Amino acid sequence: MQPDPYLTRRLFLGEVLACVLSLPARAEPAPSQDGFRILEARQGNLRLLPAPSAETAIWGYNGEVPGPLLRYKKGEEVKIRLVNKLDQPASINWHGVRIVNAMDGVSGLTQEPVPPGGSFDYRFTPPDSGLYWYHPQAMPFAREQTGRGLYGALIIDEQAPPQADRDLIVLLGDWKLDDKGQIADFEADKGTGRTGSLVTVNSAAAPVEETLPPASRVRLRLVSAADTRLMPVTFNGIAPLILAIDSQPCEAFEPARRTIPLGPGARFDVMCDLPAEAGATADISLAGGNEPDRVLLKFKTAGDKRAPLPPIASLPENPLLPREIKLQAAHRANLSIEALSPSGPGPNPPVYWKLNGAATSGFAPVPLFSVKRGTPVTLAFVNRTAVVQQMRVHGHVMRLLHDLDDGWEPYWRDAILVPERKTKHAAFVADNPGKWVIEGFIAGRQETGLAAWFQVV
Repeated sequence: MQPDPYLTRRLFLGEVLACVLSLPARAEPAPSQDGFRILEARQGNLRLLPAPSAETAIWGYNGEVPGPLLRYKKGEEVKIRLVNKLDQPASINWHGVRIVNAMDGVSGLTQEPVPPGGSFDYRFTPPDSGLYWYHPQAMPFAREQTGRGLYGALIIDEQAPPQADRDLIVLLGDWKLDDKGQIADFEADKGTGRTGSLVTVNSAAAPVEETLPPASRVRLRLVSAADTRLMPVTFNGIAPLILAIDSQPCEAFEPARRTIPLGPGARFDVMCDLPAEAGATADISLAGGNEPDRVLLKFKTAGDKRAPLPPIASLPENPLLPREIKLQAAHRANLSIEALSPSGPGPNPPVYWKLNGAATSGFAPVPLFSVKRGTPVTLAFVNRTAVVQQMRVHGHVMRLLHDLDDGWEPYWRDAILVPERKTKHAAFVADNPGKWVIEGFIAGRQETGLAAWFQVV
């Protein structure tokens, strides 16, 4: 098996492209039917490489990459109609939303796949404010569909958002292109990981410059839609404070070395103040491993200093989440992850994975475990492989438990990175009834064996 990009950290080879989208107070109006916003999964074209290179054929929601920004107030109902204009089955997973089970968008478990030419209505009211994203979850097509551009951002605004002079979304993805500038075949790296040389943020060129008055306050919404790549985002000349991780508020803190490591699917909500003097610069860069760092966003200050603002404060705690998890009363489950020997025709056969000794295509007929609603659960993710695994749990958020004591990290996650040949423990309260996925999210590994489910009754 080839070394995993998480281990080698040989990241961001080749040209890096980026742009930043200033968020409006509300999302732009979109086509609607019967009160439902329409998202068409269909083909389109995107200018990824400069002319005279041809545009790249992509799949996008409404033909766009990323898809339309979906933005709602907390307590507002989300009504989305997926119209499938692809020649493959499709669905939409609302990544990170503690959603009602029937709307989770996992075909084969929570809904039937939407056939070509069909449609499906998603209707739910998110219980939590936060930064989310949406993407396909119809196996075995989801990885290719996301890799061709089917993803977008979902924001549920707080009732009283913190004050900021700029509200920016930074949606990271990477693209593996052939010599004609078209998206490379997905079969060759099935199960092993797909690290494209072209990194994008909302699909336009870097560095992007923003000129603001000195001491301006900026809110950044960081999302990784990458398949495999770890994206270390470094802040230079400004001190970022993390306000929320994986959509859930935490006590505001400055990350070590002012660097935030974004794994696939991760979200970070960050606030920072620009330098207080005119003519200053600051930037946000991608740490390049063996390559030079690449500037994504460059700030300049000009004009009169912005009026003073109070210190950046933490977002309010989510009152719907438990203050503590009673670990002594928890249902305990072990998930052992193993790799099968590569097999199959061709020079690059797929790699399959085993979960608790079983390799399955799709979802097993019985759950890994079943618990009553309100039961505390601890999961031991036992990684017996030579690569990092990222294990995601749907419908819930978890506390990462400390390795050496009974404590936990002071923030919530919906996915846990498990280093090679290591074990990580996480805990949550199973308070959302239904059938919920536990999956390996790096490299679309849910499609090659790392997909199971549990039930809350």
